[in-house]
This record gives sequence, C-alpha cells and structure tokens, in this order.
Amino acid sequence: MNDYLKSTPNKDGFFGDYGGAMLPPPLVPHFKEIVEAYETLSNSPEFIEELRYIRKHFQGRPTPISYLKNLSEKCGGAKIYAKREDLNHTGAHKLNHCMAEGLLAKHMGKTKLIAETGAGQHGVALATAAAYFGMECEIHMGEVDIKKEYPNVVRMKLLGATVIPVSEGAKTLKEAVDSAFGSYIGQADHALFGIGSVVGPHPFPMMVRDFQSIVGIESREQFEEMTGGLPDVVAACVGGGSNAMGLFAGFIDDEDVALYGVEPLGTSSKLGDHAATLTYGQDGDIHGFHTKLLMDENGDPAPVNTLASGLDYPGVGPEHAHLQKIGRVTYTTADDKESLAAFYELSRLEGIIPALESAHAVAFAMREAKNHSGKSILLNLSGRGDKDLDFVVDTYGFGE
Repeated sequence: MNDYLKSTPNKDGFFGDYGGAMLPPPLVPHFKEIVEAYETLSNSPEFIEELRYIRKHFQGRPTPISYLKNLSEKCGGAKIYAKREDLNHTGAHKLNHCMAEGLLAKHMGKTKLIAETGAGQHGVALATAAAYFGMECEIHMGEVDIKKEYPNVVRMKLLGATVIPVSEGAKTLKEAVDSAFGSYIGQADHALFGIGSVVGPHPFPMMVRDFQSIVGIESREQFEEMTGGLPDVVAACVGGGSNAMGLFAGFIDDEDVALYGVEPLGTSSKLGDHAATLTYGQDGDIHGFHTKLLMDENGDPAPVNTLASGLDYPGVGPEHAHLQKIGRVTYTTADDKESLAAFYELSRLEGIIPALESAHAVAFAMREAKNHSGKSILLNLSGRGDKDLDFVVDTYGFGE
C-alpha cells in the first residue's frame, strides 16, 4: 500500500477536515467493535488469503482493461481505456467491498447483513455475499429506485434478500440510508451494516476504500503492461465515490497522473436539479460524518436529481472532499444529456452497454479526449447497464 493510503485517514477517521464518526450512543460500542475487528483482520494473513481466494475464484478478478479503439478514433485526441468492473461478478465494482464486508461479518460472528441501495448494485452485491456466507440479508431501497431499477430488485429477492421499500421523502438513496440505519440500531448485536460506499461514520470510508483499492492496484499493473507507462488522466464517476476511490488508490502518489471525479449535473445547475455535491455543496454533516453537502435554505440535505440512481446522494465520501481541498483530484460534471449520449455511443461503437453511473465517466472521456492529443485517459467502467435497459428504452427509446 502506498504512502498516502498508509497515512490517511488519522486514527479518528478524519481525512483532513472531513470524516469522523458522529454516532447515537447505542451504536458507539458496535462501531468500536468494527474498527477493532478491521484493524486486526486487515493485518491477518488468513483473512487476506481468504479474500484473495474469493476475488479470484468467485468474483472472477482480475477484471481486464480494454482499449476503446472505436470510441477513441471517433472522439479524436487521446486514447481512451476502460477498467472493466462491469465484468466483475454481479456486474459492478460493488462486490469488491461487499464480499470483504461479508467476510468481516463472518469473522465477527455476525449472522445478518443490512444495507441501503440506490441503483441496486450494492444491494445485489451484498445479497450475493450474504448467500455465499450463509447469512440473512435486509436491503432498504427507495420506492422511486425500486420502480426504476426493478431488474435488480428481482435479483436481490432471488438471492434471498428481504427488500424493504422506503416511502419517505424523495424515496431515493438518502432515505434508504436513513431507513437502513434505523433498522440497524435495533439489530447491531447480530448484524453488520454493510455501507455501500466510502461514506458513513469511521471506519467505513477507509474500509470501503481499502477493499476497493484492488481496482486501482490492478489497473496500475495492467496499464503499465499494456502501454509501458501510466495513464495521463484517470477518471471515474462520483456519487458517494467508492468506484472512484478504488481506482484513484492505485495512482494517488503518482503526481504526473491527473485524477478526475465526474459528478452528475442532472438537468441543470439549479439546486434540486443535480447531485454535484463537490461542485456546488458546502461543509456539513450527514449520516454520521462531516463532508461536503448539498443543503437547502434550512441547512437540511437538499433534494437531488440525476438519471443515475447510484449517484443521487446529497453528500459525498469525506475523502473526496479532502482530495478536492488539497487539490489532488479535480472534480467536474457531466449532465444527463451527455451521459445518455455516452451510454448509446459506447454501446454502438464498442459493444459495451455501461451503467448510467459509469456513462458519466465515459461522457467526460469523450469530451476531454480532444484536449489531450497523444495522451491516454483511463476511466472506470464501474458497472454494466443491464439494470438500466428498461428505464432507458421506456423513457428515451433507442437513441436513434
């Protein structure tokens, strides 16, 4: 593990000014137990070996890097490459941390996994982990997302999970997190809350990043083997930010590699029309940690909007807020229109149907290619678009 990852966050879970753990008193001992278990197990050769076995023989890792030749030629300028997390078992990067969280829960003697989900990929991945380890699974999902991402709801139920519809507020990801936390408080003795991104109270932002860092570690080795050097630009979509932190982890100490996080601009820059937290947010607290936050006039988390359910969160991982503040990562945006166009282009030109979340990173690469002539862009294709097909075709048609 490189220097930055070894030294960040500090022992209290702060990435500079962001992070920490603001917990209701009943959860304090349970999170202390999780911290202690992770510190012990992350240094255990047996735990690491078991996780490596799972990644190779169950998940199908390593996932490849693909050179997107046709897309690169159409865009002109940079060569565009994709880390193919869509080929990870269950179709996205989420299983990287879910299998590890399941393994952690097993070693802690827990019998149940609880989580929230937006696009459903985290829910599917955690339900998969629960089935693998013989545990119960409870997934909280907003009613809007249940309708929009119904194929993933079916998958979760087939895998044995109980899906809890959430009807409060905007009925999307924030409310699903609220609901899952409320349920977890009463079951913390025998359950682990498998938080779905680099968000939440310490140790989850650190722990999920570490589990996802396999994406960046593989990418660095693979890209050097393919090209003889490192990419000039590395990019990933950012909602909570787990796929981005996973990829960035492999290049964070390489100053010559420019890192870009791509947030969802939705339909406009007006508050309520987007979910671009780092671009338009301010410092605040949400779900037990301090970060950048989109807030309304009362200081409450603002409504957010994006066609990608996995990105519709009014906060962001505290490490992303820190990396923006210190200038190591540049955060930019892609709107619904650009991302939808990228969804169709990648499908037609490369035979790869991306998740709408990942399409934001594809849109960025397509837009930026002309500004990086002769250079390389590596994006994280964090998931495949199977879950989005019905929604896209019913709403927008075939893009013709």
